[in-house]
Amino acid sequence: MSSDLHVKVALVTGASSGIGRATALALSRAGATVAVGARRVDRLKELVESAPGEMLAVHLDVTDEQSITDAVAAVVEKFGRLDALVNNAGLMQSGMIVGADTREWVRMVETNLLGSMFAVHAALPHLISSKGAVVQVSSTAGRTASLGSGAYAATKFGITAFSESLRQEVTALGVRVIVIQPGFVATELTDHITDPVMRAAAAEIGQSMRPLAPQDVAEAVVYALSQPAHISVNEILVRPTDQVRS
Repeated sequence: MSSDLHVKVALVTGASSGIGRATALALSRAGATVAVGARRVDRLKELVESAPGEMLAVHLDVTDEQSITDAVAAVVEKFGRLDALVNNAGLMQSGMIVGADTREWVRMVETNLLGSMFAVHAALPHLISSKGAVVQVSSTAGRTASLGSGAYAATKFGITAFSESLRQEVTALGVRVIVIQPGFVATELTDHITDPVMRAAAAEIGQSMRPLAPQDVAEAVVYALSQPAHISVNEILVRPTDQVRS
């Protein structure tokens, strides 16, 4: 692991649970100064108390562009710089397209896609200054759409497209763009599924394999950020060994 990580300041969104929480702790253990953002500030306070290194909690609602702007400003004001943005906040509400509650589509687009885009927009001037990195925690659903995942996959495909366009724009400025695409991970993400059939299907899929733990994905993030400046790991696809589809 590169010692360069010891001078980095990272902001992790969606850090109150799951992959975000695990990533914040992994970065802290690796020597980074970490800011953690989420709506559930009470959980962030517990996370800060358990961190091995310096950590700052900021209220952050990725569906609110001003909230994102304020959070990024608070991090830079506190630490004087920002070296890495880890866009992790996400929502999965699987369901069929026919008869769908389109309000769920709106929530996923606002959280998964627009939230990620707004965070990049707010952080980018600072990342250009520090020659930092954007890490997009996406999904295998950003590579392969499946039955019942149409709207969710659309947001993740959108992240993939946005990230590649971003990479081409900022790579000459020294900013690295990294997309992490996990397969099935044991998190509370599936708790957001309101369709009982899809929720049962997700549970069955999880029981059919040994899923990834949030820490497994966190280590992929640390690996990518630990590479020397001249190496850009643009994409990491990580699945459970016994996952067949997606």
